[in-house]
Amino acid sequence: MQELERRLGVPDAVVIGLGSMLGAGVFVVFAPATAAAGSGFGLLGALAVAGLVAYCNATSSARLAARYPESGGTYVYGRERLGPFAGFLAGWGFVVGKTASCAAMALTIGAYLWPGYARPVAVAAVLAVTGVNLRGVQKTARVTRWLVAVTLGVLALVALVGLFGGEFRPVRLGDGVGGPAGAGILTAAGLLFFAFAGYARIATLGEEVRDPERTIPRAVPVALGLVLVSYLGLAVVALSVLGPARLAGSAAPLAEVVDAAGLPGLAWLVRAGAAVAVLGVLLALVAGVGRTTLAMARRRDLPGALAAVHPTYRVPHRAELAVAGVVVLVVLVGDIRDAIGFSSCTVLVYYAITNAAAFTLDRDPDRSPPAGSPPAGSLSTGSLSTGRLPTGRLPTRALAGLGLVGCLLLAVTLPVGSVLAGFAVLAVGALGYAARRLAWPPGGATGSQ
Repeated sequence: MQELERRLGVPDAVVIGLGSMLGAGVFVVFAPATAAAGSGFGLLGALAVAGLVAYCNATSSARLAARYPESGGTYVYGRERLGPFAGFLAGWGFVVGKTASCAAMALTIGAYLWPGYARPVAVAAVLAVTGVNLRGVQKTARVTRWLVAVTLGVLALVALVGLFGGEFRPVRLGDGVGGPAGAGILTAAGLLFFAFAGYARIATLGEEVRDPERTIPRAVPVALGLVLVSYLGLAVVALSVLGPARLAGSAAPLAEVVDAAGLPGLAWLVRAGAAVAVLGVLLALVAGVGRTTLAMARRRDLPGALAAVHPTYRVPHRAELAVAGVVVLVVLVGDIRDAIGFSSCTVLVYYAITNAAAFTLDRDPDRSPPAGSPPAGSLSTGSLSTGRLPTGRLPTRALAGLGLVGCLLLAVTLPVGSVLAGFAVLAVGALGYAARRLAWPPGGATGSQ
């Protein structure tokens, strides 16, 4: 089996995680989430709930990625811990849901840069990030680093303008949108989860990370924590400047924050920054979906031809080209808000399987650390080789259980159309899996490699 090359360290992994998350929540999800939450405090509460579920998922992902450091994420973890069907369902949900996410991000780029020609711009963005990814994972990390730097600069500018522009009124946090205040916090949290799910990109790149038993458990919580703090700060600024009702109906809330401060000339800079931020998300998304497609193709859950690794650039080039082709098709016919809800539903199911798999890790027998290993409490290779975190840390089994319940709860409280579409696509995948197993029973090429 062709293998990818390990080139990424902790800083690169953190940057890819930041690039996968920063932008989606700020530029796309805040408006519909505020409308669902019903008030400013409801939105902040929903952010806290989404962040808690994401933290549980991040802990489970880090433990599993340290135990199984290869491309594929929960597709691999589910197969190894829960059986082939659980792994397939996770991989299918991830590939389908994240393909919808890629389309939503591409359409967002088009809407910000050139609203009248959003779809052609979106197609061009997909082709551009695919070209970068095909040149190798180091190129992906390097470009993402620059995109994250630009994004943080623009978000800091918006925060400063909002705080000191004269319209900052924290009392607006308590205002309502129109319905019962806080009535839809869980629905809003499910939508906001779309903005946090990017930390899994670190785990899906597990086969390309140096010293994964050390790198992945460190990079995931750092990236998630930085993004949560950023989202909370910007949510407070946007709510305090615009008020919940105006935020809920805004197509470009951060540009409106700058306009409200009497600096409309900076709106073009915010729009450009939004496009750059979402481009970073799209870059990492396409890379992550390509790696999961590679893992599924290796086990014949997708066509085996997609398992090829480029001999020079060491990337799954056929898988990434296939993903890009599907994303372009969705861009040409899709809708941003529908794609967000659908993606959130299928990805929450993916993470439910992640937590269920992590819940089983404590069944593994302990392994004594080798002589000369770091003292207890450090992130030693010995402690992570079974997927365990060192003694004295948070109760990871309890976090996995909480994450499992939280994912399923948020999934079923999303808008009804998103829930029906998400579970329908998962059911189609399950039926296809069952049909394939009947036609080709296990024991041949479909076995785990």
